[in-house]
Amino acid sequence: MQLPAAAHYESPVHREIRGVSREPAWRDRLESARAMFTHAPAAFYYDALQPLASRMDLWETTYYHVVAGPEALLDWYRGTGLRPFLEALAGEEERRDFERKLLDRYIAAYPRQPSGRVLFPFARLFFVAYR
Repeated sequence: MQLPAAAHYESPVHREIRGVSREPAWRDRLESARAMFTHAPAAFYYDALQPLASRMDLWETTYYHVVAGPEALLDWYRGTGLRPFLEALAGEEERRDFERKLLDRYIAAYPRQPSGRVLFPFARLFFVAYR
């Protein structure tokens, strides 16, 4: 099985979402969206599964997705981690404002390579439990 590693939730893609969501205009309304993104360390999964397994393997891997630019990264996250935040906002204008602020932060956090593309690190935790 694989799931986001703890490091993924500390990456700029999530850190900047939390940062924009803490701005005064949205701080209170987006508290529940921020609370949705929890994660546990590898030890949590090990402790939960170990009594059911004779052996376990756990490891973390960071994939680097090559995306067209910060705009593509924003587009990707609209369908995943950004959804609870956008759904909690009042309307389309407010969503566009939130996304504009987020995109400005992504542009700073994810510099373009000479090719114009962006390398997006994607940390995952893998584990295999054996009977």
